[in-house]
Amino acid sequence: MIPRDLIDTTQVPGGGEMRLVRRGSDWFIMLGREELMSSRMSGSEEALANLACDRVGADARVLVGGYGMGFTLRTLLARLGPKAKVTVAELVPAVIAWAKGPMTDFAKGCLDDPRVAVVEADVGAVIRGGRGRFDAILLDVDNGPDGLTRKGNDGLYTMTGLTAAKDALSPGGVLAVWSAASDDVFARRMRDAGFAVDEVVVRARASGKGARHVIWVGVRAQ
Repeated sequence: MIPRDLIDTTQVPGGGEMRLVRRGSDWFIMLGREELMSSRMSGSEEALANLACDRVGADARVLVGGYGMGFTLRTLLARLGPKAKVTVAELVPAVIAWAKGPMTDFAKGCLDDPRVAVVEADVGAVIRGGRGRFDAILLDVDNGPDGLTRKGNDGLYTMTGLTAAKDALSPGGVLAVWSAASDDVFARRMRDAGFAVDEVVVRARASGKGARHVIWVGVRAQ
């Protein structure tokens, strides 16, 4: 069996210890013993971008909450046009440092794309300061609407957080939220906040295999 090598560790603001681990050619980001993401599992993160791009124009202004391993960002850049603008809000500086350091080959230069701006910030703060600024907001900062990574993420999924997201979107804009599992209460809350919501079940692997994940796609009324 190929051993896992610990590459680096960092503290999550308001949370625990995040670890970057490599096993052979595979990469893992872990929180304690919990595997947050893996380079082998890109399907649902890519779907998050594709589902949003299907509903916005090529020159969309997009906010991505959480860089992760860059699957969502790279898919956005492949789909969007040359005038698009993508803001990546990443709270943990080490995640970007890993992408530019030990994982630079894996990142494939996406952070150097002129359409991309990276801000070291809580995505919730960016949302609250961005009234009408975005055509799409993509949230993949936790395992779902329950703040596993850090309790501070809980506010994104409350009625207050969802209303702020709606206000940060242009008319017809899209809020797409990734989750490891379904949550009827949260889906209903999105509708109550003023979104027309589709719940889409996607597979974890790009091959169409692996665990089933959920993406809620909410469209703001015109």
